[in-house]
Amino acid sequence: MTTGLLLSLLVSVGITFVWLWFFVRRDRHPEPLWLLARTFGWGMFAWLVAAAFEASLGRLLDSSLPLILLLVALLTAVIEEGFKFVAATTAITELSFDEPMDGLVYAVTAALGFALMENVTYTLGFGSGAAAWHALVTTLAHALFSAPQGYALGGLHWQRGRSWVVRGVALSMTLHFVFNGILSGPPGWWPLLALSGVVTLMIWLASRYYLSFEAHAREHGPSQYFLDTQARPGAQGHKSE
Repeated sequence: MTTGLLLSLLVSVGITFVWLWFFVRRDRHPEPLWLLARTFGWGMFAWLVAAAFEASLGRLLDSSLPLILLLVALLTAVIEEGFKFVAATTAITELSFDEPMDGLVYAVTAALGFALMENVTYTLGFGSGAAAWHALVTTLAHALFSAPQGYALGGLHWQRGRSWVVRGVALSMTLHFVFNGILSGPPGWWPLLALSGVVTLMIWLASRYYLSFEAHAREHGPSQYFLDTQARPGAQGHKSE
């Protein structure tokens, strides 16, 4: 392995964990590291499954027809967001999934595990030259794509029905599809402006979701399970507000 390739892999890992820290730090009542690590691992595995499904698209991937490219963008969005969602749901049956913010935390954690595997594979397949920009763009994009489904999972604490979750996943798929559709189109100023608009919308949605759940955490405080966990001998103390 060349030095440039190794450096690119380290950059991908570094970018991923910087974003993971950025999103997880917003949780006023932190999640156990073992569950975050497990969810991250499920996100990595989700990429392997999604990649296998995408490989089955065969000749569609090599087409240059606009309609076929849009179809591929749609199928890719559905497959990837679907498996990222499944990875995130592996945490919702745990007792630590005890407040709305946790939906966002685990959805983003799974998404970043997914993004890391994608970036590593991209680096090994295309070399270090294209890896840096790919890691910078796709790592944050995957986290933002998953924000609506994370908000939907958090809504389970507000007794939202299944339709609420379906809408959240559908919005994630739609954002992913539009993003991919713009990237697969011809270059130019208008596509660049459209892409900037989509990214701005995703950042606004994610910020709105986080602020909503932070307000809920401030109003209701930590769950009893979180307090009991912090009180156990050997547990790391955390001051709850």
